[in-house]
Amino acid sequence: MIHQALALPRLAHPFLTRGFGSSGGVFLHQSRTKNQGVAFSAADDDRFASSKSIQTRKVVEHVCLLKAKQSLLSEEKEKDMLDYLYTSQYQMRGIVAISVGSIGDKSSGDFTHALFVRFQRKEDLEMFYENPLFLKVLNEHVTPFCHGLTNVDYESEVEDDILSIFRKGEEYNYGEEFVLLVTFAKNASEKNIKDAMDSFAQLTSSLPSLVVQSTQGSNFNNSSKEFTHAAVVRFRSFDAMEIFVEGREYKDMWRSQFEPFVEKSVALHFSVDPVGTDVM
Repeated sequence: MIHQALALPRLAHPFLTRGFGSSGGVFLHQSRTKNQGVAFSAADDDRFASSKSIQTRKVVEHVCLLKAKQSLLSEEKEKDMLDYLYTSQYQMRGIVAISVGSIGDKSSGDFTHALFVRFQRKEDLEMFYENPLFLKVLNEHVTPFCHGLTNVDYESEVEDDILSIFRKGEEYNYGEEFVLLVTFAKNASEKNIKDAMDSFAQLTSSLPSLVVQSTQGSNFNNSSKEFTHAAVVRFRSFDAMEIFVEGREYKDMWRSQFEPFVEKSVALHFSVDPVGTDVM
């Protein structure tokens, strides 16, 4: 079953001094992710960060954000929509990993659901967009209940290990999927952008006690250019994500590397629980 979590509201920047709440409040602990204990250890993370470089493999990431028509989307239709999106991986070639969920803060009037799909090659993504089965799922179970879809596609790299590539194994069964979308201003230089994205990658990779995996890249989807860059982070739990986004390192990094150069940004998240393998 796919569960629902709270979202980070759409903001001018993805954090406030007191948290992500639109009124300046802190996070609400209403995630339904199974709460695995997070024991943060700086020593452990330093040891991981100082380990030898690992072999990586390129992957292609697809993020789709939906804006549902709440008056039309009943609980049953919502479940069907998410289940059809998730189980479509069993009938399409090229999908390496997938996660989908409901963003809990529907009072914001913006994005209500999120889909993340991983492919090995750009060609697989192109086939996905044109796949008759996927188009049928969209036409019958998604677009009738949504008034907007935002797609972002980017290339990234992950550890060249079957569990990391396919996001398989116990540590991927649960957690919190965090999506960060940004639009860099036109006056931001290539160096400004590279420094910002590199700082985010370095921070997430230095905290394995909180982060299972993180990817990021520039959006190459020519038909959907609202956002220029994206990052997807799988946190070990909601609490792990909260520790990260409320931490001084993240806030300092955002203020110095992103805030001066970002035109707009969206940060949201949804919980991940094991789902069935029945094809819809």
